[in-house]
Amino acid sequence: MKNKILMLLMLIGILACNEEFSETVEIGSLNPGALANEAGVNFALTAAYSAIDGVSGVSGGWTATGDNWWMDAISDDAHKGSTDGDQQDLFLLETHSWTTGNGYLFSKWRALYAGANRANAVIDLIGKIDGDFSSQLAEARFLRGHYYFELQKMYGYIAYISEVEFASLEFNQPNTGDVWAQIEADFEAAKAGLPATQGEPGRATKHAAAAYLGKAHLFQGDWANALSELNSVISSGRYALLGEYGHNFRLAGENGSESVFAIQFDVAGGAFAPNGNGGGTLNFGGPNGWCCGFYQPTQDLVNAFQTSSGLPLIGTYNQSDVTNDQEIASDAAFTPHAGTLDPRLDFTVGRRGIMYNGWDIHPGQAWVRAGDGDISGPYTPKKNVYHAGETANMGAGNWGQQSSGINYHFIRYADVLLMAAEAAVETNDLTTALNYVNQVRARAKSSTPVSNDGGATPAANYDIELYTAADFGSQGAARDRVRMERRLELAMEGHRLFDIRRWSEGVQIMNDYFANEARTIPNFAGKANAMQDKHRLFPIPIGAIDVSAGALTQNPNW
Repeated sequence: MKNKILMLLMLIGILACNEEFSETVEIGSLNPGALANEAGVNFALTAAYSAIDGVSGVSGGWTATGDNWWMDAISDDAHKGSTDGDQQDLFLLETHSWTTGNGYLFSKWRALYAGANRANAVIDLIGKIDGDFSSQLAEARFLRGHYYFELQKMYGYIAYISEVEFASLEFNQPNTGDVWAQIEADFEAAKAGLPATQGEPGRATKHAAAAYLGKAHLFQGDWANALSELNSVISSGRYALLGEYGHNFRLAGENGSESVFAIQFDVAGGAFAPNGNGGGTLNFGGPNGWCCGFYQPTQDLVNAFQTSSGLPLIGTYNQSDVTNDQEIASDAAFTPHAGTLDPRLDFTVGRRGIMYNGWDIHPGQAWVRAGDGDISGPYTPKKNVYHAGETANMGAGNWGQQSSGINYHFIRYADVLLMAAEAAVETNDLTTALNYVNQVRARAKSSTPVSNDGGATPAANYDIELYTAADFGSQGAARDRVRMERRLELAMEGHRLFDIRRWSEGVQIMNDYFANEARTIPNFAGKANAMQDKHRLFPIPIGAIDVSAGALTQNPNW
């Protein structure tokens, strides 16, 4: 898929007559009949896939990025990074000061509807021509399910536009409730119509559809159906945890056994490669003059990786801080943290004294972009930053921006195991939950740890052990451990915000985080507003409401 997802600009102008919700339709000059064949269907399907990175004819760049990195900055996992005044709309999001006119929220809304309507274009086209296009139809329904799933989990009350409304240009649909039933129907159809494997990496499969269907049930608290679907993925034998945790974010693991569905980023084409991760170009720092210092992990996240006897400090990890160099210049003495840590920390966070993806030992402050008075932390991201020597993923752009070729996993197998563990806990099957969580922890324990000398000498004092049956002795204890494991395993992968929202714990977690983070980043105090119930969903962008001819209404409390 990577080499097929090019710009497709003429096709997109023709097919996606209206990529933006509620806007006057513009028809391309090419006769649509020229698309009424297998080649046309396949090109239209490629256009629908190409929108998953958030870059389309109506939206693009970091504001609509497919990997959802900036949504981590609305959680306790990441700071926006850089200086407070750079990307002001994102600063307002991090500090829970956003309004219905926030540009990031409108850009994401537009990009997701663009993708849904590209999928609708494929479904509509197939319905008008003869031939067996069952596989392409199943892929298109999978993609439409994906786009609406993203819209649903972000905005809650969304408008559903099917291929019927798309074909009749009736885009002004009301948002009177959720669209879970339509999302489930798309994934059910995709699961029934897709093969178990595909000839090209990146294409949807029946098991990817089952994983999404399980995730949709999970988000609704439909635990039994979630567990059934996720167990079908686990028992399929199509997936396995990679032997090395860090290979999920390197060439060695790309499209490997752990990849269920991912954006196929590619840096072919040079500077600002059209298929590279255009949404993540701000999120580099450190060596080589990289730009621009965004997406900085929080102290709260780093603290969460502390261990005692190899197990997380659930509920108490913020009673002490992992040693940081927030106020220490890189040329001043620094004493590293001596306590035990989960080894996944240093695959996730760039911190002083630890090898940074093979480039050099992280010097601390010198590699962290922040001005006096800003709220950025002392750390840099790692999972999105390519490793030294992996030129196939390195796409330098202008003035230091990077267009990475590292794939982004919407769902990887570890996520499937942890979602299944969560559903198992809620159905009181604690034995199954323990098994699934320990599979994830066992991989972390057996992975080669980060080393400063390129050998087997660990870069820090790592200690991780498996849980026992006693640790999962009650439903409440098991729930806490599964939720903690999701944070540790999937940190800085765009999931955290939606986890704490669906657990109905976001308000408490975020307000505790704001207070705790101010201990290590004094400038944070007084800038972040308390999270409120209304922040459980994004507001419907006022720009969308304005052009909807009265069809759209605002979310509660906005």
